[in-house]
Amino acid sequence: MAKFSTYGRHVTMDLRGVSFERLNDVEFLRAAMYEAARRCGATVVDENFVKFEPQGVTGVLVLSESHLSIHTYPEEGFAAIDCYTCGERVDPEIAAAYLQEALEGQVVGYRALQRGTGEIVDLPSRRSLAVSSK
Repeated sequence: MAKFSTYGRHVTMDLRGVSFERLNDVEFLRAAMYEAARRCGATVVDENFVKFEPQGVTGVLVLSESHLSIHTYPEEGFAAIDCYTCGERVDPEIAAAYLQEALEGQVVGYRALQRGTGEIVDLPSRRSLAVSSK
């Protein structure tokens, strides 16, 4: 039996100031999520996107390295993004940075964690200084 490392990196990011139209457009969000996965080196193995009424989208890409998800609240201009990747090859911060750029949102919360080693450890993040105090 092959043995795999449980080491992983987990990034959570909250965005505000995103346009209602972008946050409510399931096809735009699907394309942005696939591009984020491609840019960070992840392999998409499945997806599920749900468009809610009257507004909002939840989307999940299942990655061979773990997952990438988004939950949108268009009426608030808010998106919650989560990217967890196993191993050291795929960089979840690249996915998060691309999604911030694509959504044109302001980062109001950002956390990078190390997981899978028996304790959750905050990682120094190249994005931590970009978080707005607003």
